Amino acid sequence: MQKTRRMANLFAKDGKSITLALDGYYFSTKTTGIDKAIAQLPSMIENGLDAVLVTYGMAKTYADTFTNVGMVVRADISTELFDASVPNTTGLITVEDALKLGADGVISMTFPGTTNEASSHQIAANLAREADKWNMPFMCETLPFGYAVSSEASNQPEVIASAGRMGTELGADIIKTRFSGEASDVEIVKAAQRPVLALGGPKTNDMLAYFKFVKHCMDAGAKGVAVGRNITQNEHPSKVVAGLNTIIHKNVTAEEAYEVYQT
Repeated sequence: MQKTRRMANLFAKDGKSITLALDGYYFSTKTTGIDKAIAQLPSMIENGLDAVLVTYGMAKTYADTFTNVGMVVRADISTELFDASVPNTTGLITVEDALKLGADGVISMTFPGTTNEASSHQIAANLAREADKWNMPFMCETLPFGYAVSSEASNQPEVIASAGRMGTELGADIIKTRFSGEASDVEIVKAAQRPVLALGGPKTNDMLAYFKFVKHCMDAGAKGVAVGRNITQNEHPSKVVAGLNTIIHKNVTAEEAYEVYQT
């Protein structure tokens, strides 16, 4: 099986993807809503969900639930779960482990500019080589200076662009990274030379503003989004997916997406 077949399980025919990030248990204590969202996954798939990011344990526990959606398994984990900045990670599973679970891809983080830069790069590079061996797509979540926006530099488009390109040079097939909201976010996509999924961003209750941000990311050249809490912690996860579907797959305005979300 070539990577193109597995990539087609993660991206729709238009080359774009709404990806639900359910892998928070590896990095955070802010996991409210994840299991509830998994229970509603069939409805989200009907409303346009393309793929999920999951943990190893989740892939086993909810194997039947994930049969009709693309699945990427997280291959790294925080070594300090209660530190929200995610300062250090360690490799957890292999590509072969992910294949045994029926995964369509693997993902790991890398943090250009941090003290653990070298170790996170090494985890990513090792996964990329192993993924090439097995024709498995590798998604690199590359975040300058750490998991969260911690300084002005960590949210500058040119800095994010450099971090994104680092993921490509490490061997990634897909880049997952933050967008700043500025017009120069187009440089992030240009630098990556790979399909880029924009991070879903901090949890917000202002869904119109959120849809405007997603529309900005798509206009800047993103191939979709990877969203966690803005779906899992929303009262109506399927409605969020439906709104995202209209922006990402139907190219409508944020205002039109918000109308879909409301109805």
